[in-house]
Amino acid sequence: MTPTVSADEHRGRPQVALWTIVGQWTRLGCIGFGGPPTHIALLRRMCVEERKWIEASEFEDGIAATNLLPGPASTQLAIFCAWRLRGPIGAILGGICFIVPGLVIILLLSAVFLARHPSEWILGAAAGAGAAVPAVALNAASGFVPASWKRIGTAQSEHARWVAYALLGGAAAATIGPYLVLVLVGCGLAEIAVRREGNRPPSGPARIVLGAVAGHAVALGGFAALAWVALKVGALSYGGGFVIVPLMQHDAVTTYHWMTGAQFLNAVALGQVTPGPVVLTTAVVGYAAKGIRGGLFAALIAFTPSFLFVLVGGPRFDRIRANAVIQSFLTGAGPAVIGAIAGSALPLGLAFQHLWQVPVLAGALLWLFVVHRGVVSSLLIAGAVGVVLAVIGVPV
Repeated sequence: MTPTVSADEHRGRPQVALWTIVGQWTRLGCIGFGGPPTHIALLRRMCVEERKWIEASEFEDGIAATNLLPGPASTQLAIFCAWRLRGPIGAILGGICFIVPGLVIILLLSAVFLARHPSEWILGAAAGAGAAVPAVALNAASGFVPASWKRIGTAQSEHARWVAYALLGGAAAATIGPYLVLVLVGCGLAEIAVRREGNRPPSGPARIVLGAVAGHAVALGGFAALAWVALKVGALSYGGGFVIVPLMQHDAVTTYHWMTGAQFLNAVALGQVTPGPVVLTTAVVGYAAKGIRGGLFAALIAFTPSFLFVLVGGPRFDRIRANAVIQSFLTGAGPAVIGAIAGSALPLGLAFQHLWQVPVLAGALLWLFVVHRGVVSSLLIAGAVGVVLAVIGVPV
């Protein structure tokens, strides 16, 4: 990776005004519909092609480095780019401005869709969009498969491990949602052990600590439980934004009863169709748990690790990328994440409340896998179908 930029090199670069970072990163937060691919394209166009603030090779290194970190990679890339331009203060301002527009929008929509007595057309839109969510989960998982399959190696034993990790992740997402993190960590540690030829790291203590923290949060409930759920999303999720679904679903619906299965489908759909990071879905869960305060609190907990990772790790990203242990961990955790995302489609589908949602799901699968169109359009069309059905009197 590009070597760490020294203070002298920073002084040699044209200074980007903080107000420019505030304005441009706020603009990105407002128009960033479509998830990480859109965010990366917008950042590349602004920072590399139009403004020429960052060299193309440096930007690509930033993508590679942030993809090694847990949590929302495109958000961390936005923070990283702002850090490259104006150091820590730039990173903090850029990250906040990138996140806040979507946060405001998704909290406003949460108030509408999670109201006590919403209108029939709102219920229809929510049920329709929610019906497409399992298809979106499968689509997200399929997008990660080629790179992960290639990464683990070409030997038959390596491919067998990939399949085993993916099956473990899928089974965990479908059955033991609150402890999915342990499975992801376990698969990563297993791959480290295999590649070290039996020199296994101390996975037992790590599992015990994570299990104790999870159990403590369950016992406390309230904001402590919400903090644990959001922390898993922000600090312990590997593989991109959609892995939040299996991490949160069981906690939000079954363990703490903050929302129904149908409402969780709505939360995932809102996270997909609003601008900004997909991880903003945590704000919907927080809103369901504790209102506006809960939504803001959950977002704060979920995104704080991203800022810390970049501010602390930014000067060390070259060493992080070169670390064989980290690479091995991600090689093992990656297939488990893919399996978990795909496995989340099962409990998501079981949350359906109406038979008409099944053909809507089938249509979404065709739209995504046969026609090869986008996620946002699939959710909007499914939502529109729900509105039409509500208007003509079909139960929603």
